[in-house]
Amino acid sequence: MVFDIAIVGAGASGLMLASLIKNKSVCLIEANEKIGQKIKVSGGAKCNITNEKVSSSNYLGDKEFIEDILKEFSNKELLNFLNKNRLFPKVNPKIVKGTYFCQSSQEVIDMFSSLTTHVKKYLKTKVLDISFEKNFFIKTNKNIIEAKKVVIASGGLSFESLGASSIAFDIAQKFGHNIIKTSPALVGFTVQKEQFWFKNLSGISAKVEIKIDKKSFYGSLLFAHKGCSGPVILNSSLYWQKGKILIDFLPNEKIEKFLKGNKKISTAFPLAKRFMTEFLKSIDIEDKAVSQLTKEEKNKLSILKNYEFCPAGTFGYSKAEVTKGGICTQEINHKTFESLKQKNLYFIGECLDITGELGGYNFQMVFSQAVKCANFLNE
Repeated sequence: MVFDIAIVGAGASGLMLASLIKNKSVCLIEANEKIGQKIKVSGGAKCNITNEKVSSSNYLGDKEFIEDILKEFSNKELLNFLNKNRLFPKVNPKIVKGTYFCQSSQEVIDMFSSLTTHVKKYLKTKVLDISFEKNFFIKTNKNIIEAKKVVIASGGLSFESLGASSIAFDIAQKFGHNIIKTSPALVGFTVQKEQFWFKNLSGISAKVEIKIDKKSFYGSLLFAHKGCSGPVILNSSLYWQKGKILIDFLPNEKIEKFLKGNKKISTAFPLAKRFMTEFLKSIDIEDKAVSQLTKEEKNKLSILKNYEFCPAGTFGYSKAEVTKGGICTQEINHKTFESLKQKNLYFIGECLDITGELGGYNFQMVFSQAVKCANFLNE
């Protein structure tokens, strides 16, 4: 059998696309034994599916292209689509501001299962290579699948344990595409020797403001045994290349407010005592009454408002929620997602050089891409 369309990857973009293709023979090729495995773990298994406010400023990539994609299928249209399919996500500001979460990730997977009953699914099927000769021949670990058109929606390099691989980039390069340097994103930072005290705080969190590359983020920083993580760090990792990050451990507060009275320093500040104890050790100040602080010591304490550090690196792809970089979008037709290097070959999803911040932005982006691509393929 020759399929009209073969979709490689049964993640968010591939499933949305498959659910929207009508009156054509479609197959879905997935390396995992079940569809939507990355959806399943997203948002703490509650699927952070979109955000109250979505704009091109929430993404890295070609801003014009991003705006066109979001116009095609907005956050409101995504919510309407979900509501029609009896899913009713709600905003949970306690986790990430403005983010819509579903009741469970499984309900999203179940929705796509029912919307793709017309699609032939090849599960536990790993794509090894694709060649073209009048039609596409997709070589897998089980068989060869022939199709007139192929859509690569197999994602990036994040979460190898969930079947992530470089196949999208390998295929793109085979057909002449350039890959913008990839790196882990929405991921925790490892630290250098000067910040080894972070490791002694594993499990503690603090509300902070971080400034990086003209961006600022407010939210929870979580200290980890490798360094630091938490929503505010994950967002910062998207914009970090090399160099300093600034942390304000007392956002919206003036430090002078806490330098009065006779309380010990570790209890005078509205921060975890364990944090303050380790912080004081790191700047070589004895934990004593604030009234006994010298001018020089008060100046040292002021770095709580402007703490500079250079991450050693990140926790890597195995812990990263997304892959930054990817297939150069200048080599993709912005109206259809068709390759400008090979007719009838399409690329959508995380494999493209478009990456969103934490908070439902990446799901919104790949769903919007799938809709735009499907609208063309259905014509």
